[in-house]
Amino acid sequence: MKKITCLLGLFFTASLAVAQASCDTALPILINSTTTAPAFTAETGAAPTLFCGLNNNNAVPTKGKWYSYTALTNNTVIVSTALLQNGNTDTRVIVYSGSCNGLTCIGANDDYNGSLTSQLSFVATAGTTYIIAFDNRYSNLGFDFTLVAAPPPAPDRLSFTSTPVSGITGGYDNCIVDMNGDYLDDIVSAVSTTQLVITYQNANGSFTSTSYPLTNTTVLPSWSIAAGDYDNNGYNDLIYGSGSGVCFLKANSTGTGYTTDRKSQSYLVQRTNFVDINNDGKLDAFACDDNAPNRYYINDGTNMNHNQGGIGDFPTGGNYAGTWTDYDNDGDIDMVLAKCGQGGSGVGGNIDQLMRNNGNGTFTDVAAAANMAAPEQSWSCAVGDFNNDGWMDVIEGVNSTSDGGTNVKRNNGDGTFTSVTAGSGYDTTTAVGREYVAADFDNDGFLDVLGAGNTIMFGDGAFHFTPNPNTYPLSTVDRPIGDLNNDGFLDIQNGTSVLFNNGNSNKWLAVNLRGIQSNRNGIGARIEIYGSWGKQIRDVQSGTGFQNMSTITAHFGIGQATTIDQVIIRWPSGTVDTLNNVNPNQKLLVVEGSTLAINSYSNGVFAVYPNPAKNVINIKLQDNAGVILKSALVYDLTGKVVLSASNIDQTINIEKLAAGTYILNVADTQNKSYTQKFIKE
Repeated sequence: MKKITCLLGLFFTASLAVAQASCDTALPILINSTTTAPAFTAETGAAPTLFCGLNNNNAVPTKGKWYSYTALTNNTVIVSTALLQNGNTDTRVIVYSGSCNGLTCIGANDDYNGSLTSQLSFVATAGTTYIIAFDNRYSNLGFDFTLVAAPPPAPDRLSFTSTPVSGITGGYDNCIVDMNGDYLDDIVSAVSTTQLVITYQNANGSFTSTSYPLTNTTVLPSWSIAAGDYDNNGYNDLIYGSGSGVCFLKANSTGTGYTTDRKSQSYLVQRTNFVDINNDGKLDAFACDDNAPNRYYINDGTNMNHNQGGIGDFPTGGNYAGTWTDYDNDGDIDMVLAKCGQGGSGVGGNIDQLMRNNGNGTFTDVAAAANMAAPEQSWSCAVGDFNNDGWMDVIEGVNSTSDGGTNVKRNNGDGTFTSVTAGSGYDTTTAVGREYVAADFDNDGFLDVLGAGNTIMFGDGAFHFTPNPNTYPLSTVDRPIGDLNNDGFLDIQNGTSVLFNNGNSNKWLAVNLRGIQSNRNGIGARIEIYGSWGKQIRDVQSGTGFQNMSTITAHFGIGQATTIDQVIIRWPSGTVDTLNNVNPNQKLLVVEGSTLAINSYSNGVFAVYPNPAKNVINIKLQDNAGVILKSALVYDLTGKVVLSASNIDQTINIEKLAAGTYILNVADTQNKSYTQKFIKE
């Protein structure tokens, strides 16, 4: 018996009681399918005898599973058991063509990329039938396997058009981020210590540049720049990193002016980030120190307060780029730290670190146990889920070949990483560079890497990366990433020009967040999307790569899929928003808590009554809440503040609010925030 569900062009799953008994009766399967192969104990299939170059170790398998695939078009096809649901189940795969009484070897694979699973790519010719066999030489366990079409070759994927954009200045590290609250990516460039230029993207595709005077910053973003709304007023602020410390530029309440906050600490800054280190709903700032333990600035709601040590403490520094991501999927934000020292392997702090968030405001370096303590001249790491298994992987880029080449590390999902550089494409490239950033430029659903060599390494979802044969006139300094013509394809700012992505027919989704209890940008949130491809994830980040600031918007490519089954946002506060049946080719704006039902949005601290309400609402503390509430803000579901109250011991008048659903955000005397939904009738 078998049950097959099929959607044209999408994945289907075949659930089988047993596979077919021999090559002559091989079970037909289709391209872009997932098939369940049950345990060999339920099988009677004959074992293959032709192993196509694999060493059989003088042991003959006793059983086999046989499948057939007839190609409808010329294509490169991948058969794989390297799937999350299989764990490390030991399999091997053999592919043949020809007749069953005269099989011809196409290829075979065992122990793919250092694991016990198997994966094989082969070129299929239209009209030809291929036989796919598995045997029980190493294991009798059941497993799933996929048969998918490989992505098109790189030359067909992508091209860019270089276009000068008036107003962009060169010479310093630049930033792509929305600066005026319209969720279109803008370009930030610094002209001098007393002037800031923002080149705004207009809805019609044009740009308008505006110059803002500054109080003398005394520093410029000569080493890095990052953006984030650290006072939660709706407009992004900036941090400059220089050879003599940092300076914050704080946007006013209308985004039309900036206040300078030059910090007094003098040190050689490398990568800077905005991140909510203590998860209190306010963005803090982190700065890599090249010559000493790292620095960070804790946001108390009024000031950014300097701290040193505890997140990368090697005494002579060598700290080059921190990338904040949840590598262990425990819901709090960790940090991958790229290191660069002097004098060769392991000297001067030249050991990459992995700072695990302990959940109590402290961090532990677990790089050695996780196989992440690489002794390389690493200036930055590209971090992302390169095989779409739900775990963040790391590509450790290098700026010098003296300590080895770029290292591709697969997250095993158990707190450890395995090098899968061999066969990845990075094992045959000698290009080196400062900036390594993960993004899906061709929208095929697999992350690519903008790295060294003036090109993009295109990923295929199986840790294979292929350079586009077309090189681009890329600056080694100014090349942040964002959507600069609002077409759903990622562009690259390149000096005073923009490399506009010419795109293709693949579909996409962009997600912007507006935090209520979490920081307003939603930095540190995990976004998951589900569909025919399985699962993709992004962490919302400020400051990736070595020096520039790329867009905060979370960007996904989904290939030719026509719908997105589900979008899940896991906020730093613990709130989880879920959207179902989302159409592609759009930008979403998700307000924290906006998808939750009223009765599921309990914060455990206070209740709102009556709810629904007509004219007034009251706030009642839960028993043993142990907090003292002081003020409240009411947001509509676009994230706009529509009401405020400083005395919440009394009723709050909501009579002037339009009918609808609102989010009440209440602060206590310790500046912690709590939220609750209510309905105005």
